[in-house]
Amino acid sequence: MKFKFELNEQYKNTKDFLLNIKKYFQENSNTIHKARNELKVIKYDDLQTVVKAFKVPNKINQIVYAYFRDSKAKKSYKNAVKLRSLGLNTPEPIGYIEFYRNFLFKESFFIAKKYDYDFTIREPLRNKELENRKEIIKKFVEFTFNLHRNNVYHKDFSAGNTLVSIQGEDYEFSVVDINRLEFKAIDLYTGLDNFAKLWLDEDDIILIASTYAKLANVEEKEAIDILKKCDVKLKSFVEFKRKIRGKK
Repeated sequence: MKFKFELNEQYKNTKDFLLNIKKYFQENSNTIHKARNELKVIKYDDLQTVVKAFKVPNKINQIVYAYFRDSKAKKSYKNAVKLRSLGLNTPEPIGYIEFYRNFLFKESFFIAKKYDYDFTIREPLRNKELENRKEIIKKFVEFTFNLHRNNVYHKDFSAGNTLVSIQGEDYEFSVVDINRLEFKAIDLYTGLDNFAKLWLDEDDIILIASTYAKLANVEEKEAIDILKKCDVKLKSFVEFKRKIRGKK
């Protein structure tokens, strides 16, 4: 089986770990997420890592990823390197590796240093009783605005993909699941639309939009109206898909 990989120079002592990641992954049972892809926390020497194993794609995409398009593992690594070069927080990338068999793309893995966090942004969005929830949400909006100001658009900006770490009296945010980033200029509508996947209630729509408006130096009402429209559009689309599935 052939393979391609890239290793962060700062972690060159983990090369054996990367090259033998399938063995380490199979022998480890510390799964922290499993759906289409699987994430495990794996310790190598004194280093705590999070390893993401991507699902083997269908036959067509095995050709596509072999010859025409970067894999999700490679994009995760490259995007993490770029984010950190811009001073934007994401878990430190260690490396990625892709495996090929019979000239087709098969397994792929992305490895990052484990990031210690207290909760995801889902917690303050869903838990109205959480201490300092409004402050956390406002800081989160500042973090997101900084991504947008640096031309970073996260296409999977769900509530579980921003990690929150309590730092004394402050909060640190780190963005994950970054294989589907776009690097482009972001206007007001696009920036606010990025929050729609968080599945907000009206109070949080107003809080987020008004905070973003101040940062973007635009009228609060304009921002609130935009985010409300984006929220309705997404929820209507999701409801439509549910109805379609229910008819099958």
